[in-house]
Amino acid sequence: MMLPVQAQSTAFVKVNAHQFVINKKPYYFMGTNYWYGAILGMDKSHGGDRARLIKELDFLQKNGVTNLRAMAAVEGSGYVNGVNRVQPALQQAPGVFDEKLLEGLDFLLAEMGKRNMKAVLFLSNNWEWSGGFLQYVNWYGLVADSVVQRKLNWNEQRDITARFYSCVSCKEAYLEQVKYIVGRKNKITRKLYSNDPTIMAWELANEPRPMRAAANTDYAEWITEAAAYIKSLDKNHLVTIGHEGYMATDGDMELFEKIHTDKNIDYLAIHIWAKNWGWFKGNDFSGMIDTLQQRALDYITVHEKVAAKIKKPLVIEEFGLPRDAHGFTTDVSTRLRDQYFSAIFGAFYSSKTKKGVIGGVNFWAFGGTARPVKGQVYWKEGDDLSGDPPMEEQGLNSVFDNDHTTWELIRKYAK
Repeated sequence: MMLPVQAQSTAFVKVNAHQFVINKKPYYFMGTNYWYGAILGMDKSHGGDRARLIKELDFLQKNGVTNLRAMAAVEGSGYVNGVNRVQPALQQAPGVFDEKLLEGLDFLLAEMGKRNMKAVLFLSNNWEWSGGFLQYVNWYGLVADSVVQRKLNWNEQRDITARFYSCVSCKEAYLEQVKYIVGRKNKITRKLYSNDPTIMAWELANEPRPMRAAANTDYAEWITEAAAYIKSLDKNHLVTIGHEGYMATDGDMELFEKIHTDKNIDYLAIHIWAKNWGWFKGNDFSGMIDTLQQRALDYITVHEKVAAKIKKPLVIEEFGLPRDAHGFTTDVSTRLRDQYFSAIFGAFYSSKTKKGVIGGVNFWAFGGTARPVKGQVYWKEGDDLSGDPPMEEQGLNSVFDNDHTTWELIRKYAK
């Protein structure tokens, strides 16, 4: 049954010292990553599924989720780093834009506004699954098509992506895309994006890393320039980097602190990836769940201290864990994931009770009504999108709408 929509909030999320506020009252949120929300929001003739989107937004609202982190841009098309990226492209070629994706974002924001939800929108990507920085360096001749399209090893990927920060043409093309998005008027609500309180924040990119220490200076300068440019276009909304924390800067906490002290960066974010960062090996992590919880809590604490020092809020913006025994299908238990989530939600709740710096959490990721295809590991064209991007095993980190014990936990902490 569809829930009655709430009156749309007309107030923007602001920052008061180390806390988020709306109308001068503290704002805390239970959130999720819904990167494909704008794709679902497109017209059916363009591949969207608005009926599914509405159903899923109602589900999220019913379960206490009030903040969604979503993708606002895709660069280019075809294979990059061996992955067929998500579509459609917003920037099809340098300076050539197709607004289909933003028409989907229009719909997503309009429906979120009805439900008094807030959106964090990332404006590009460090990773290949939506084109991102690899596409920019390819467009401007810093890497050949034949190289960027094949599967890169990790050192190659780091070397090539790091070139973005010293490529003037790449950064100008990125800013042109930023201007195209931030300056848009929603075709449904008729509001300029810059005047829409449904948007909480603009995020420079998803997980931007310098990739190489030699790029650190250019990386920090890019953050300063990009954040200032967004603020010049939009005085109402918050700006954040989309950072993972010190794991993204090879343990360099000084760099993490420096880039977040920038006057145009309003709050800090961290991501926590136990599997990707090698905190456990193999498929059976049942004997390590206490260790994984403690490592996550220690990671949060280190960054909490920085946020408190520079007096800005902190969001735990991405965190996930596979299902038990690394299974992908929804009949596999989420007992260990639930324990892991409970520890992170508990850190958020503890900070809230102490009026600390943690303002919200966005777990990775909402899979909604999608389901992994039996006997098929990776996404194929025509499959339903889920929380796992195409280059990852479908069902790896997705929280589906029938993961009942996880939703019970989410509702508990949402209250």
